[in-house]
Amino acid sequence: MKKGILLVNLGSPDSPEPKDVKKYLGEFLMDERVIDVPLWARNLLVKGIILNTRPKASAKAYKKIWWDEGSPLIVISKRLQNKIQKQVNVPVSLAMRYGSMSIKEGLQELVNKGVNEVFLFPLYPQFAMATTETITVLAEEIRKQHYPNLKIESQPAFYNNPDYITVLSNSIKNHLEGKNYSHLLFSYHGIPERHIRKSDVTKSHCKIDKSCCITPSQAHAYCYKHQCLEVTRLVGEKLQLKEGTFSSSFQSRLGFDPWLQPYTDRTIERLGKQGIKNMAIVTPAFVSDCLETLEEIAMEGEEIFHEVGGKDFHTIPCLNDDDEFVKLLSNWINNWVNTPVEAT
Repeated sequence: MKKGILLVNLGSPDSPEPKDVKKYLGEFLMDERVIDVPLWARNLLVKGIILNTRPKASAKAYKKIWWDEGSPLIVISKRLQNKIQKQVNVPVSLAMRYGSMSIKEGLQELVNKGVNEVFLFPLYPQFAMATTETITVLAEEIRKQHYPNLKIESQPAFYNNPDYITVLSNSIKNHLEGKNYSHLLFSYHGIPERHIRKSDVTKSHCKIDKSCCITPSQAHAYCYKHQCLEVTRLVGEKLQLKEGTFSSSFQSRLGFDPWLQPYTDRTIERLGKQGIKNMAIVTPAFVSDCLETLEEIAMEGEEIFHEVGGKDFHTIPCLNDDDEFVKLLSNWINNWVNTPVEAT
């Protein structure tokens, strides 16, 4: 058996122009695990409304954060791939769930190198229908259709892995060294509340209240909200943060259905109105800086904070291609590579 690695991130438009943004949004939002309503309703919402109104505004936002080398998320993901490749002895390919650099192309690249056993690595610390699940499901569909002899094993959510928590905590500590702040906000990408209930393997535990996320349950293995709050709790313990000086929120809601709360924009506004003059914000649902971190948080979030009287707004970068993060992922990959294949 020859092993190989496929890192998978979210994806990005090919350019910040409206036509490319529209194409990307169309693929992204038509995913049944992103907008999980019947096809007719999804077509009406996405093709009938969103794609006729949102691409221009989103393109304007992308232009604010676009780098000379291209999409920040793509550039950063490639840097991560290249650094990991130097620390492992098997082929490492990179794919995106949406847009160019498809999962099929990533698998084909590995197959062309003689790989017949793939370690699929979704670049998300927490499990969610709209992130890890849609990646693993699509990869399996592609395998069955095009590569029936290929074996694929997936990296599970690593939100509570002690080594990951250490790397994340060190990154936060290093970026805040010498900076004045009185509140640290952990902002996670939002999802509809119904996604939490749909992912509940017990079909009864997740009630989206203040108790179910802290009550032990097998549902937590697939509960995005629990996993986000656990990251906050574990990092808070690791950094010995005082109670009341840090909290969690959720960003990027869409439509009128209930999404996870509290909302990030309203939390930033509330903190400013309560007299917090200096705050910091970190986005641990992402490993790579992207539109949601560079524009929605670092630009829009700071603007909201200043409008309500806030002064210093410190945005902590994602782990990106941080050397400690690269070493951690490389160690996990090498452990997988060196694990003997079980006989079947």
